[in-house]
Amino acid sequence: MAKKKLENLSFEESLNELDTIVQNLEQGDLGLEESMALFERGLNLSQLSQVKLQAAEQKVQILLEKNGTAQLTDFDSSVSES
Repeated sequence: MAKKKLENLSFEESLNELDTIVQNLEQGDLGLEESMALFERGLNLSQLSQVKLQAAEQKVQILLEKNGTAQLTDFDSSVSES
């Protein structure tokens, strides 16, 4: 299976591939060169995912500012709706 170019991957696809890479590396069955290639792709996927996540956070911030809520707050999972 051919690997997609990094810029063509969605955020979810990047995370799924990164998870697969980590699993493959943890098994330890790969040769040094293949391990290094996977490690490099994993680093690139991680960086790409971080950029996409930061862009999404920035869009949310812009939307909140447009609606008059200028600040993000932490999610509190202990608060339940009644």
